[in-house]
Amino acid sequence: MIKDICQREGILPGQVTLHSDNGSPMKGTILLFTLETLGIATSLSRPSVSNDNPYSESAFKTLKYRPEYPVNPFDNLQDARAWVEHVVHWYNQEHRHSAIEFVTPAQRHAGHDKALLAQRKIVYTKARAANPTRWAGQIRQWPYVKEVHLNPQKSREKKEKPDSKKAA
Repeated sequence: MIKDICQREGILPGQVTLHSDNGSPMKGTILLFTLETLGIATSLSRPSVSNDNPYSESAFKTLKYRPEYPVNPFDNLQDARAWVEHVVHWYNQEHRHSAIEFVTPAQRHAGHDKALLAQRKIVYTKARAANPTRWAGQIRQWPYVKEVHLNPQKSREKKEKPDSKKAA
């Protein structure tokens, strides 16, 4: 399956890290050899820690805060699968992610995001030119985001707040 995905998606060696739990299938010799052969780095959760994959945890939170999140258990497996398929479709095809400048993962994956962001900049520029009093400052730039980090490092160049306890 992993070989097929790498081939279908054009994944090159050194391009992907596969994060997983510490289960024996994920630590098995055959899988590890396959991943090494494909140039896929591995990352394992710490033992007995269920929330070590922040991307999965973030996705779970997004699901739980959806208005249609089920309050009651599903009646059957088919209903559960249908709900998950609906939410996965929404998440990938419709949900505009703030970390990638409000494009969908499907648009990003297909490489359409650069053109969409450039078009947005044109629209904003024309709108500001037509009605400059509507803007207090510059228009939004809509930059292309090359890499996404769930918890990016805070800028070390932030100004230090003066210590109010120090005497002047």
